[in-house]
Amino acid sequence: MKLAPDDLRRMERAHVKAWPALETARVDGWLWRLSGGGSQRANSVSTVEHEGADPMRSLEKVETLYRARSMPARLQSFSASLPGDLAKILAARGYAEGETTLTMVKPLQASASNPQPEISDKATPEWLEVYLGVITENRRVVNTKIIESIPGPRAFFAHRHDGRIISTALCVVLGDCAVIECVATRADARGQGGAMSVLGALEAWAHRQGARLLGLQVSEENPPALALYGRLGFTVVDRNRFWLRD
Repeated sequence: MKLAPDDLRRMERAHVKAWPALETARVDGWLWRLSGGGSQRANSVSTVEHEGADPMRSLEKVETLYRARSMPARLQSFSASLPGDLAKILAARGYAEGETTLTMVKPLQASASNPQPEISDKATPEWLEVYLGVITENRRVVNTKIIESIPGPRAFFAHRHDGRIISTALCVVLGDCAVIECVATRADARGQGGAMSVLGALEAWAHRQGARLLGLQVSEENPPALALYGRLGFTVVDRNRFWLRD
């Protein structure tokens, strides 16, 4: 599957909406983001849009904003970032290329929803317990605040087994694009089909919201997740890079 640049930008806008930074500012069309904690996405500049005539001047502005908060300057790029030669500009200014994530997408079609997962419009304490239990400690406080601030349409999915939630997922919709976040399974409950269950229900829900594309972003160094999403019909459509300058 291949997406046109406009489709990639729409999907990236959906990802920006699905994981909103706690503090933002527009800088010549780019979205400067700051949240603290360990999230790269919520502490980097989104480069979906750019309206400035001089990208170097735009970089100076975002660097000034990060410097004022004693934070390194970080930008997130993808193949449809603006301006089109952003990667070359960042490298020339001394930015180092860091972690790479993959954007995976599948077309949505009507399907029967799995009746087992629970669906809610907010994260319950038990849902949060499962999700927060699989991420690093330095992300937990900030990620909880981010989850509370996610705008709708959104839905939280939970698969329960033997009376307790073992798997979670979150879906956020923007226009005809839906985004998956917060897929997690308790360490002692892996291999029981919980992730497949919540993702199946999530797809059906996203289709009912009018989405035609379902996407997610996953670390390139996470083979189990890549294998799971591949089995579900997702294909890699882009690479996203984080650029850092101290």
